[in-house]
Amino acid sequence: MKLVEATAKSLLAESGVVIPDGERATSASQALSIAERLGPCVVKAQIPAGGRGKAGGVVLCSTPASAETAAANLLGSELGDHRVDTILVEQQIDIFRELYVAFMIDTTAGMPMVVFSGQGGVDIEDNLDSLQRRHLVPGSPIDHETLDIVCEGLGVNTDDARATIEQLQRAFATSKATLVEVNPLVVTRDGSIIAVDAKVETDDSAAPVGGELETDAGQQTDLEREAAEKGLRLIELGGNVAILANGAGLTMTTMDAVSHHGGRPANFLEIGGDAYTLAEPALDLTLRQSGVGSLVVNFCGAFARCDVMTEGVVNAWLALDPDIDVFFSIHGTGQDEARTMVRDRLGIEPFESMDDAIIAAIDSARSRGQR
Repeated sequence: MKLVEATAKSLLAESGVVIPDGERATSASQALSIAERLGPCVVKAQIPAGGRGKAGGVVLCSTPASAETAAANLLGSELGDHRVDTILVEQQIDIFRELYVAFMIDTTAGMPMVVFSGQGGVDIEDNLDSLQRRHLVPGSPIDHETLDIVCEGLGVNTDDARATIEQLQRAFATSKATLVEVNPLVVTRDGSIIAVDAKVETDDSAAPVGGELETDAGQQTDLEREAAEKGLRLIELGGNVAILANGAGLTMTTMDAVSHHGGRPANFLEIGGDAYTLAEPALDLTLRQSGVGSLVVNFCGAFARCDVMTEGVVNAWLALDPDIDVFFSIHGTGQDEARTMVRDRLGIEPFESMDDAIIAAIDSARSRGQR
């Protein structure tokens, strides 16, 4: 579950992380009242998605009246696939430096890690070379050596900075989150460390849902809600390469490989277990995502039979007849029968390796203009 910013910040504050003063609002009049208390403020759309600043979902306001206008414009509007029903009105921060810190799960290594950079803000995607990574000991607080390395990488080795990193790691561990990202983590002119923005993603099966988290569970996209109603778990990621794989681990590995080879995964959606019987609605939902330029089908079977899963996808493909290229990687129990099925019924040659299928899918998406 992707938490909206206000909920994510509340979770971080429980671990001691300093956040800006602010309140949620659901009307322009509420925003006006909050802004009158705060003074110069920022009005932010509360949707479970990134890129709000560039999409017009974050507005700097110098007066209460301008905050009221910004709130009126944002509330009820659509940003991407999300309707804005709630905003966060928050004090403006005197920013001296912007940093980047994230705690997440390295799905390839099966370990938690911290990712950090002395360059943060909206253009972090243009500075990926600046990101540094360190694995952490599962279930243990961040050690002093790693803390030293992180602070050195951030260029800020103060008591406040060290305490904030420890608090972020604690929030990551205690919330059973899969991601805690602060971008930017701000150093003010007086040396304070403040989490100006925050993104938190939690494991639905691990995190208790209640209160504000219950509210955020309702912040799904239309396609995510439709998938849940059909017994499927879809998470839209906004990329250009759609993914169907069996099992959560293989799906996340496929997502990582797409990113590694320069593509952008469009979704998490696995059809392992009993979900293989839902191949047609799964395929339909996957291809209805905005911006999808190609599809990777990655099956690896042990107890699950590749030929049975592949038959479901092949039947779905023929029924839906989509205008998009699909790339298969099939390994494991029943692989020979499955590969023959793809060749004979779809006229497509499966790839010998997952990486080759993914690289071809990325090239196809780019050729369609979905970059």
